[in-house]
Amino acid sequence: MEEPHHRIRALHTASTITVYQAYAPEIGVPAVRDGRFPPTWLRDRMTWIKPSFLWMMYRSHWGTSAGQETVLAVEITRDGFEWALRHACLSSYVRGLHPDRDTWQRELKRAPARVQWDPERDLNLRPLPHRALQLGLSGEASSRYADEWTVSISDVTPLANEIHALVRDGELDAATRLLPQEQGYPAREELLAHLRP
Repeated sequence: MEEPHHRIRALHTASTITVYQAYAPEIGVPAVRDGRFPPTWLRDRMTWIKPSFLWMMYRSHWGTSAGQETVLAVEITRDGFEWALRHACLSSYVRGLHPDRDTWQRELKRAPARVQWDPERDLNLRPLPHRALQLGLSGEASSRYADEWTVSISDVTPLANEIHALVRDGELDAATRLLPQEQGYPAREELLAHLRP
């Protein structure tokens, strides 16, 4: 079956969804230890969460990029995630989806969340034809993410290292077996209608 071009794929349960972020150890380590982001984590900054593990590996170069050495799996409530989608705006103007560029810019300025669809990645971090969701949170959404929606924070850097080593050794089947089992997220049409280009 062909993969839909714009679909959220994620590790999820009946009440939570797992998203990924990567930070320097001074933020990542206390976040894992305490199960919440430390005071040094800036709530007034845009923070991007990624339901796709492999897109996070692409973005952080398997957790080796400066300032992204600690890869976190952040389990958040589905209610919170869906609140962010309902209040999000696409990060770029799309003719036909938005009435006009000015309207889109006003919506973007007001929205506490924004969505980008970037090419999903394979184990070699090459782009695939379908897209992965990136969700940017700012203002109210960022505060809610840190203070209300977060259920747990885990360090998946060792997993990233293990999978990366298998990929380097050409052991792609073994690497695939270790990947988080991401499946299509059951988002209702009304959640994504305004976010699909």
